[in-house]
Amino acid sequence: MSGNKAFLLPIVLEMNDDGYLASVPGLQDAFAEGDSIEEAVFNCVDVVKMIAAYRAERGESLGFETVDFKQNTRMTVALPVGIID
Repeated sequence: MSGNKAFLLPIVLEMNDDGYLASVPGLQDAFAEGDSIEEAVFNCVDVVKMIAAYRAERGESLGFETVDFKQNTRMTVALPVGIID
């Protein structure tokens, strides 16, 4: 996705047998796996971007509130980061 809009995406993380699973509650088919926490999150974001592009082509939204980015807009986000022992 490009442009000057963003949305805050709720992501649920779970451990599974192969690593980690990240999913977006309420958004069908929005999930991805990864060997690390970071990989699962970023893979899930990629899936959401594909779903958003598909829905945009059809004139549909994801249902998340968007934020307009302007010259002095700032946003703080928290990302889970796996720590290596």
